[in-house]
Amino acid sequence: MSTIKIDDIEYNVDSLSAEANSQLQNLQFVDQELARLQAQAAVLQTARATYASALKAALPKEKKPKA
Repeated sequence: MSTIKIDDIEYNVDSLSAEANSQLQNLQFVDQELARLQAQAAVLQTARATYASALKAALPKEKKPKA
């Protein structure tokens, strides 16, 4: 018997209506997708920082003007 807590009230999942169970499944899916996308965003931010660093290294070095 599993329970969920919403607004400080615990509910027995097995006793929820079909509609409530459906919405719970939707909420769990969305939470999983958000976690997946946040992990993907972290990977992409790391890749972006690496590419930016590589770009800076590949740019020609500026010659300082003589005074």
